[in-house]
Amino acid sequence: MSSHSDEVQRGERYKFGENWQRFLEVLDEDRIAEAVSSLQTMLGIRDLRGKRFLDAGSGSGIMSLAALRLGARVHSFDFDPQSVACALELRARYGEGHDWQIAEGSVLDPDYLRSLGAFDVVYSWGVLHHTGKMWDALEHITLPVAPGGQLFIAIYNDQGTKSALWKQVKRVYCSGPAGRAAVSAVFVPAFALEGLAVDLAHGTSPLKRYRDSRRTRGMSVVRDWFDWLGGYPFEVARPEQIFELYRSKGYTLDRLVTGGMGCNQFVFTRGAAA
Repeated sequence: MSSHSDEVQRGERYKFGENWQRFLEVLDEDRIAEAVSSLQTMLGIRDLRGKRFLDAGSGSGIMSLAALRLGARVHSFDFDPQSVACALELRARYGEGHDWQIAEGSVLDPDYLRSLGAFDVVYSWGVLHHTGKMWDALEHITLPVAPGGQLFIAIYNDQGTKSALWKQVKRVYCSGPAGRAAVSAVFVPAFALEGLAVDLAHGTSPLKRYRDSRRTRGMSVVRDWFDWLGGYPFEVARPEQIFELYRSKGYTLDRLVTGGMGCNQFVFTRGAAA
């Protein structure tokens, strides 16, 4: 299996961890509370006391922290060493003395996933479609789900031609400095003008979207643009494809939130005989 740095050097992967390190600079209690609330809503729970929670592709580590605050015993892992460092930083700030394990690992490694044991909640939001082997990842992510446990994933929605075109844009962006410069020169002004047009049409201040995004998401609108442009590998799926895959494995769909060009969110429960 290739290392993260090898894939970045070959232009096959975006360095998501750099964005997450910037996110930690502005993380506050309001953003953590929002993460806790979103986890409760999607899982349909009040707390996770006595539960094991696996954060597969933990990114900043904020959802691991949310699960910890809900009482879970947490294991986080990520393929990106900078993302692992982010989770370690969060644990140092907020999780000292709690049951929170952090490691570097890949969802494409079934032996690693099996070695972790069984979890009551397996969470992998916006991760599996960035592995380069999404369908393998979707299969492997079931390995640590305990019987009766929940699987919470988010996968980019298949928009047909639009998705195919964006995949090529992202590939060019990650190909090297020239690719990044070319893509940025085209799309950053386009995004700015599109936002300006929407704001003017609605009679709102053009500065409001930039202030609100930083307050609610933690990262700036501009940083989100680069995160979107560079998000490669990039794969997509229709909701029914995800549903059929997990139904065949004995899972029941508890909740589905569709996302247009963004992610469709799914919460499944594994049957006892899955």
